[in-house]
Amino acid sequence: MRIRSITCLVNATGDAIQAAGRLANEARTAFENAGLAVQTTRLATQPLSLLGGDPVRRALDLWAQCAAAGMDYLSVGPVLADTPGVDLSYIERIPDLIRASGAVFCGVLVARRGHGINLAAVRRTAWAIRDIAHTTDLGFGNLRLAALANVGPGAPFFPAAYHDGGAPAVAIATESADLAVAVFSEAGSLDQVRNRLVDAVEAAARQIDSVVRPLAERHDFRFAGIDLTLAPFPEQARSIGQAIERLGVDRVGAAGTLFAASFITDCLRRSAYSRCGFNGLMLPVLEDATLAERSRDGLFTVNDLLLYSAVCGTGLDTVPLPGDVTEEELAGILLDMAALAIRLDKPLTARLMPVPGAQAGDMTTFDFDFFANGRVLAVKDLGSPGLFRRADWVTI
Repeated sequence: MRIRSITCLVNATGDAIQAAGRLANEARTAFENAGLAVQTTRLATQPLSLLGGDPVRRALDLWAQCAAAGMDYLSVGPVLADTPGVDLSYIERIPDLIRASGAVFCGVLVARRGHGINLAAVRRTAWAIRDIAHTTDLGFGNLRLAALANVGPGAPFFPAAYHDGGAPAVAIATESADLAVAVFSEAGSLDQVRNRLVDAVEAAARQIDSVVRPLAERHDFRFAGIDLTLAPFPEQARSIGQAIERLGVDRVGAAGTLFAASFITDCLRRSAYSRCGFNGLMLPVLEDATLAERSRDGLFTVNDLLLYSAVCGTGLDTVPLPGDVTEEELAGILLDMAALAIRLDKPLTARLMPVPGAQAGDMTTFDFDFFANGRVLAVKDLGSPGLFRRADWVTI
């Protein structure tokens, strides 16, 4: 297991950012002294639509302060579009923001349980995804944009992270798919391997808690908790796809994958620890060696990934799509994700990555240490524009 991120969540002021940098840097050293490698330190502010001023200039100024404080990445949070009648003009500035910096993440909260789905925001977010795809190298800018549905503040994973505006907090995101790979490689019944994974997760959480909680108290930060979502790294020993196959599914995408996703998520839900964020199964197609390989085998579709999200984790993540995918189809995919989040009352996100010039079945060619290249997934060249013509807002 590694620490994917030490994420500090603060209001966007210079003093708060400097304090977050001090805490994050001290926590990195403490974790590494405890034998836990730290991949990144990150800062998340209150939502973009609440920051005030020009969003691009504000984000660049905040990023300069973050970099000076020693932080690796910044999330300026989502445009809050989860209530009717909100100003959606911030969404139109997101492509400019993404192009202006390679280290700033953001999102759009398009739906929330008890409120409904903002169809107008869904449509504009689809436009932003297409715009970023065709104005950044290989569409890579979309790594830093997500559509959010039913996602509250305090999650440490990017691009979902944002602050609630209260006291400063720190949360931990893990890269822990290797726990499941190791446990499922051993013999035993389903009950036995479930108990072993619960034990492994709880032991990991205790170690993390023992490091970060006293540091948070010393720096006057609230410890928000741990998101032990089983996030992968693009090698087989740290692949959640590999864990699913070690559990007993022939290949990810085969019948039984839905069960395996539910089973693994259940292990996390049975585990006792201070939690925040998603705490489920993460299936990022391009961040997982086995998932990328199975995409090359043609074993799952976008709809399959949505189906798995109904019983597990974070939604659609780093999903490569054809460069000519239409705004209407992107909007339909985002709408389906939002509907699933609302009906099941769970947080979901969509991080879609249209690749300019690529068609379904083509290999991606990203040169990025945290990606494993896979095949572009097919879309149906059909959307649901008639739904969006009927309303800008709906409750379901």
